[in-house]
Amino acid sequence: MAGTDPETQQCGKLPDEVLASDKPTYSLGQMVKYALYLGTFGFGGPIALVGYMHRDLVEQRKWISEADYKEGLTLSQIMPGPLAAQLAIYLGYVHYSLLGATLVGTAFVLPSFLMVVGLGWAYLAYGGLPWMQAVFYGVSGCVIGIIFLSAVKLTQKTIAKSMLLWGIYVGSAVTTIVTESESVWLFLGAGVLVWVVRTPPRGLGRNSDSTASAFLPIGVALEGTPVADNRSLEQILLFFAKAGAFVFGSGLAIVPFLYSGVVKEYGWLNDQEFLDAVAVAMVTPGPVVITVGFIGYLVDGLAGAVVAAIGTFLPCYILTVIPAPYFKKHGKRPGLVAFVDGVTAAAVGALAGAVVVLGQRTILDGCTPDLFKVVVLLATVAILFKFKRLPEPILVLCAALAGLIAYPLIH
Repeated sequence: MAGTDPETQQCGKLPDEVLASDKPTYSLGQMVKYALYLGTFGFGGPIALVGYMHRDLVEQRKWISEADYKEGLTLSQIMPGPLAAQLAIYLGYVHYSLLGATLVGTAFVLPSFLMVVGLGWAYLAYGGLPWMQAVFYGVSGCVIGIIFLSAVKLTQKTIAKSMLLWGIYVGSAVTTIVTESESVWLFLGAGVLVWVVRTPPRGLGRNSDSTASAFLPIGVALEGTPVADNRSLEQILLFFAKAGAFVFGSGLAIVPFLYSGVVKEYGWLNDQEFLDAVAVAMVTPGPVVITVGFIGYLVDGLAGAVVAAIGTFLPCYILTVIPAPYFKKHGKRPGLVAFVDGVTAAAVGALAGAVVVLGQRTILDGCTPDLFKVVVLLATVAILFKFKRLPEPILVLCAALAGLIAYPLIH
């Protein structure tokens, strides 16, 4: 077709279609309201949250294109920091640049931060949260059911009929299950593999400069920063900044890092207090990594909570908005599209594997399945499969009430 850009033709879109896809069909205020809603009622952890964003913003509202969502998921996986928060920041950036990224990211994190600060105050004021065990006991099976369905839907929507992508997906899932961890090198390797397979070798040379520019490493000069031996706000800020800047994977990946520092290295919390902090993060909506707010509050009150949250989320914000223009500018190039498809396949496979790992840790009591949790899990899956529009918070609330009743009877 005369006058059609060759690069656009390669992507299968006409110029008008490309321009139309770049015009937002929603206001920034609407996106911020959605982020507030998801941060307030989005239960299930990072796997569920990225699934909600795809369902709500791509499938139902159609505010975000499938391509933009996949690019955001890829960037969130190959950069350090909490997965769901980074994806929310990127989706805010898509049509409203830095202002959108800032407002949407803040709106997504703020509700759960306020919740964990309130729980931190209650925890210190009333000598612990003994009822939290009962609530978590009921909610845990429900959460696994929610993230299982989210992983299934995400797999159906993002993995095409390509045998190569399915091979990457299965390999990534198995690796995650066996190692119980996520590797950024696996994601990058999968992207490069699909890039090489789909793009002729001479194409690599032609587009190498512009395509590779999207993946320039961004150094964060925090690794060798000395810290003091007290609980100063500066020390809290530096420690949590390291957590946000150097931990890859989902929000759950930050838990071992926090444990090694907060409990083992600095002794700010004991084992039980740390487990309570993780439980609080799991039974509250929003990103799991918001547990840093609860930990910060226990360490140094409201100021500690604010500094811990800023330290954790600021690096992930920076490491999302700096590469974002490269993704937006070069996202339609065949080489980058292939790379994104490969990383997406590996990322979704890792999320599916994480469901298995979390399920084993949550459902098994030693080597024996906990019958109550199994029943709650199966009931959650069955109800959500039958009633697809039923809000998940209703199920979470019912599971919490069931836990409060069942836990003292069973234990």
